Amino acid sequence: MLIVVDPGTGVPVYRQVMDQVKLQVASGRLAPGDELPSTRLLSTELGVNPMTISKAYSFLEKEGIVERRPGRPVAVKGNGGKGAGRELLRNELAGTVTIVRQLGIEPDEALELFRSMLSKIGKEETP
Repeated sequence: MLIVVDPGTGVPVYRQVMDQVKLQVASGRLAPGDELPSTRLLSTELGVNPMTISKAYSFLEKEGIVERRPGRPVAVKGNGGKGAGRELLRNELAGTVTIVRQLGIEPDEALELFRSMLSKIGKEETP
């Protein structure tokens, strides 16, 4: 499981961990039953406090994404439902929509730019 955090983004590290786990579950990279790294191992890999990882795992458990099992690693519980991927995308695009509005860009123009960027995915290194 690949998780990368950037403390300089303004997004709390526990939230970055949560979002990346959710994304990997929604995309199928993590399937129900897959085990997550231990709190200690992941905190060491990311260079963060173990409580940060524990907090992320606790919130993921409350959302029904993972389950804690006594004496065993935290495991993926479910895929977040059919609309999980769409909901993650919707949340990511919300900030972009705000920027489009603030810049006064017309929705059709923003949509065309987005379509153009999507069409380049896989065709070059950076969309």
